[in-house]
Amino acid sequence: MAAPEREVPPPAAVPALQRCEEAEDPRAPHAGRLEAASAREPPGSAEPLRRRDCLVPVVFPGPVSREDCCRFACELVKHIMYQRQQLPLPYDHLKHFYRKPPQAEDMVKKKARATAEASSRTCQQTLAELESVLSHLEGLFARTLVPRVLILLGGSVVSPKEFYELDLSRLAPNSMDQSLSTAACLRRLFRAIFVADAFSELQSPPLMGTIIMAQGHRDCGEDWFRPKLNYRVPIRGHKLTVTLSCGRPSIPVSAWEDYVWFQAPVTLKGFHE
Repeated sequence: MAAPEREVPPPAAVPALQRCEEAEDPRAPHAGRLEAASAREPPGSAEPLRRRDCLVPVVFPGPVSREDCCRFACELVKHIMYQRQQLPLPYDHLKHFYRKPPQAEDMVKKKARATAEASSRTCQQTLAELESVLSHLEGLFARTLVPRVLILLGGSVVSPKEFYELDLSRLAPNSMDQSLSTAACLRRLFRAIFVADAFSELQSPPLMGTIIMAQGHRDCGEDWFRPKLNYRVPIRGHKLTVTLSCGRPSIPVSAWEDYVWFQAPVTLKGFHE
């Protein structure tokens, strides 16, 4: 009989991080908004958190696997693209909706049919590009530890309009202990983002390009993501940082010295219906 999955207990306190408390009352305005704080990051890439940046710390009460870390990154990419209106529906709904055969009512008029077909082609292209990026991101996680992932929206890689960082450097995914339930960890992660109210003050954006970047070991043998040896995290643009930890000693900072940024060679293009 398979052992039952370990559920995640209520969040623990996070020392050494200045943040607004994760309010249990969802009516609390702008919970999680950070005025000024700093976070420990891998050497050579540390930037102080700026005024009006948002920091969302999430603590898991046990170890997670490398596959879990990859899942957190992939799900966050999907979530950000939907929340920032680069996708008209959540990814899974969009994938299901646009892969169904055309409905009879769409064929009544040629104009309606042409519009539906054009929208479907655009969606299919966006989904194919997003799935390709996520698939190669899984490959990168399989080759190397990935301490940080960036999701850059608009502008350029050095000066995006918005960027979102997932900090995995405090996790220890090589632990031999039984990993926590992936589903429970995802619930905790997205609950923390929801409580932090990270998107409420942002204006409705236009369609923007989305670029995915991730840190990996310089000798990991990655041949799809392009290495950016001198890249530094931008200092302009709205920033949301999600830091994950497991309540255990983190990997020493010195361990990240040989890690560099890799950039996906595909810019994801959002679309509206």
